[in-house]
Amino acid sequence: MWCWLRQLTRLTPHVSRVAVLCFLLAGCAATPPREAAHLKQATAEELAILLRQREAAIQTMKGLFSAKVRGGIIPIATRVEGAVYYRRPDAMRLRGFTAVGSELFEFLQADGQFTLRLPTMGRVLSGSPADMSEMGKLARPFQLSVWAMGGVLGTGTIAANETAKLIEEGDRYRLDVSGPSSNGAMILHRRLWFERQGLLVVKEDRLTEAGDVDATIHYEDFRAVGDPAVADGRLLRPFKISLEDGRGQGSVQVTFHELIPNATLKPGELARG
Repeated sequence: MWCWLRQLTRLTPHVSRVAVLCFLLAGCAATPPREAAHLKQATAEELAILLRQREAAIQTMKGLFSAKVRGGIIPIATRVEGAVYYRRPDAMRLRGFTAVGSELFEFLQADGQFTLRLPTMGRVLSGSPADMSEMGKLARPFQLSVWAMGGVLGTGTIAANETAKLIEEGDRYRLDVSGPSSNGAMILHRRLWFERQGLLVVKEDRLTEAGDVDATIHYEDFRAVGDPAVADGRLLRPFKISLEDGRGQGSVQVTFHELIPNATLKPGELARG
């Protein structure tokens, strides 16, 4: 190549410059963009396994967060300071407070049952997470809250009765997850978008049985959590979660201040003290 370039310098200066420029442009065109070169390849089965591994890596979790609420989706307050406690497989406790520390709510879920305590209203509600009709207008915001927390806890894995289809969308993968409907037919009910540098879930759509978007959740600001002294002890989790209600009722933005995975939970942290 260098001999060829030296021969070009014997041409007139104008022709030489043009020829060298064309050569360099051709070389650049033949080189794939650096971003594309670092995109990971995966199959639907590999992504499903990855989700299961991330779920299994979390036995317990506790965290502190702030939430900004728009559109009246939560009729209790527009700004909430909160704490979350979790133990596999489904034990969760959410507590919400005002900025000055007054308790707004306590939501407990375990063994297929939930309890919602509302001190400001003097109400205690309970039932099954599969049927929150007793909660009335409060059912929607707490269902959305459980979905949003799933992105931190890793609970949105592909179940045994679900199937997944992979679609490549440029620098993202989309995993379409189908499962049985109320009448037994298999329908699409979730979409998961993975960025392809670290295969992290950055967006999720929850769909109704009619195929409409029930909620859209964005996961951002991934940070390492866990004990760096333990092999494979560091986990990446989103510290910012933005949720848009598909029914047009509003949005919620959750920002975590602290996440502690696999810590020993105190006796009163998963139950009323």
